[in-house]
Amino acid sequence: MSIDTIWVFGETNGDEVATITLEMLAKARELADTVCVFMAGDADEVAETLGDHGAETVYTVGDLDGAMTGVTVAAAVAAAIEGGDVDAPDMFLLGTTYDGRDVAARLSVALDVPVITNVVDLEVDGDSVVGVEPVFGGTTEVRTRFTHDGPQIFLVRPKSFAAEPAGGAEADVEELEVPDLGAVGAARIVDRFVEETEGPKLDEAEIVVSGGRGLGDKDAYEMIEKLAKLLGGAPGASRAIVDAGWVPYSYQVGQTGKVVKPTVYIAAGISGATQHLVGMKGSKNIIAINKDPEAPIFSVADLGIVGDVHKVLPKLIEALEKR
Repeated sequence: MSIDTIWVFGETNGDEVATITLEMLAKARELADTVCVFMAGDADEVAETLGDHGAETVYTVGDLDGAMTGVTVAAAVAAAIEGGDVDAPDMFLLGTTYDGRDVAARLSVALDVPVITNVVDLEVDGDSVVGVEPVFGGTTEVRTRFTHDGPQIFLVRPKSFAAEPAGGAEADVEELEVPDLGAVGAARIVDRFVEETEGPKLDEAEIVVSGGRGLGDKDAYEMIEKLAKLLGGAPGASRAIVDAGWVPYSYQVGQTGKVVKPTVYIAAGISGATQHLVGMKGSKNIIAINKDPEAPIFSVADLGIVGDVHKVLPKLIEALEKR
């Protein structure tokens, strides 16, 4: 199949391009002749990075001034396509993030086309692009293709592709005109809560140390945080201890949390429920510590330690502190 153009939804963390955007750009370069980015905000600040990762043009709606991202971006893109200001791309790729899902849903309605969600891979099969989606906790894969003639919209899960620069020139920046948004455009974001964290981000860290119910109590999670800090990694958690209120939801690794693919993943006191395995089984090296030799986590571990985390972790921390 020949794909002329793919538009990737661009997101930023402050003045840096979000990793999910760079991941999708890498896949888009494999599939299409021309790759563009559409986004909100000051595109001039990130045009060089986006160009280096394969984007030729960045379409932006500019500063939102408190407006909702999904409302503004989707309306502007749909209006530009319907008005003939830009040619409709063959495909839209958006990350499975809060804004990505919002934009995808609104684009779907505005352009009257469906969305394939939860995609972890994209395959060319004859004259179609097929979205690969894991189901039943990642034990089975479903392949879905579009049958309509309009643009195809895919929502991509983070860590599905490796972000690799292409060495391209700085991307051109073009403004998209925002149409009248009506009543829905009246909504404004008046405040944001940003959780303060130290060290690398959980979904970007090369080393992740996660704790589970086997820790026994909330106070024992301090061992996880200490070990992660000594290793220069990020602390994570199973859903069980997030639901118990031991740590914030932002720490959760799993199907309903973050998907991580670090170089080293240490699971301490985690039994290995399918919900958790979906979020970390792609890690390059998995180390499991659990006192139950039959724990499912050992089925995906490269190194398994059958032992009490309250004895193993202190010894490991002690050894690292002596280095």
